[in-house]
Amino acid sequence: MRNEATDIAPLLTAEGSRLLEAVGPYDATDPLGAATRLRAEGHDAELVAAVLTQARLRARAREKFGDFAGRMLFTRAGLEQATRLRVAALHARRFAAAGLEHVADLGCGIGADALALASLDRRVTAVELDETTAAVATLNLLPFPEVTVLHADVQSLDLAALPAGPPDGVWLDPARRTTSTSGTRRIFDPEAFSPPLSFVEALAGRGLPVGVKLGPGIPHEAVPAGCEAQWVSDRGDVVEAVLWFNAVARPGVRRAALVLSEHGSAELTSPEDHDPAHADAVVGPVGAYLYEPDGAVIRAGLVADLARQLGARLIHPRIAYLTSDELVRTPLARAYRVREVLPHTVKVLKRWVREHEVGTLEIKKRGTDVTPEELRRRLAPKGPGRATLVVTRTATDPAPGSPGRGGAGPAEQRVVIVVETVD
Repeated sequence: MRNEATDIAPLLTAEGSRLLEAVGPYDATDPLGAATRLRAEGHDAELVAAVLTQARLRARAREKFGDFAGRMLFTRAGLEQATRLRVAALHARRFAAAGLEHVADLGCGIGADALALASLDRRVTAVELDETTAAVATLNLLPFPEVTVLHADVQSLDLAALPAGPPDGVWLDPARRTTSTSGTRRIFDPEAFSPPLSFVEALAGRGLPVGVKLGPGIPHEAVPAGCEAQWVSDRGDVVEAVLWFNAVARPGVRRAALVLSEHGSAELTSPEDHDPAHADAVVGPVGAYLYEPDGAVIRAGLVADLARQLGARLIHPRIAYLTSDELVRTPLARAYRVREVLPHTVKVLKRWVREHEVGTLEIKKRGTDVTPEELRRRLAPKGPGRATLVVTRTATDPAPGSPGRGGAGPAEQRVVIVVETVD
């Protein structure tokens, strides 16, 4: 693995900058040809390697940054952890809505959140510990004179002595990966983040409005008291969990699931740490429609809340599939029309696939140890038809339509639900 500083340093020269702009979009079909051509033009091998690495990163960055990617610099680690620009804009709007003029972006990375804040006319002090990443952030934020980039350790930084004065609010994106010669590795312990979650809590304890971006897998028991926890998905990917403290937290909201799509956004919220009514959520048989809640809803622990909102029921008290007899459209879940419910036996499934001449077979699973690839191989699909199978478990209450609790509990069975997507 090449060193990040080795990749960036040649681009900070006038020659490197000119060549990067001249090389144009990265051609993934012929990277060797591009390197050979540039070397033949007399450019140094290290410069050519740096330029092509950056062109490749810019191509990857378009998914997060759109057209802005073509004018930015990236490190591999920085791009991997950088906030998607449309999500960063949501963070920035929190601070703007709270009337906070000067925001300290502690652990700014390559500058995505600072860019979004500056775009809303906030003054930003962006702080980054890694020297190379700080240099990249400086270049990316040059169009915004109201942004100051500092190369410093945020844990030893005196916020009261910042060049622009004490901040009105703080944004943090702690490093949650370690990098070595073998690649990057995720860190899951919040106290092993840089800076650790306890540092964030200490800032919030001073009364500062604080937002901190964490991985969406953070366990609910690790979420500090007194903050709003918001899980965010963007076009189907659960990208983050953000903890909001003090003035940037919404009154009466403890957990939230925000779902972003090409058509807009939708949100589900709860005032509770945990759903006290989850045990009272209706569990019942599979109806005419099946719903797969968005990952943000699942991560936020709001599946039962969604069921109540839709007038739907859980097919099992511990599995995140909902069902209803009438279609209710929602951006918070993907809806399927139920064609059949089959017993979970390979013999039955194989016969069904053969009789329906299914050649293209999608297999989804939840709450079972089935391996979709192995099951597909055993079913040997062949033919012009298409089908989607949902392998899961159901729990049918002793009294259908009653809450799934009490007595000996619901009977459980493994089933395969044949579904088709609702347009």
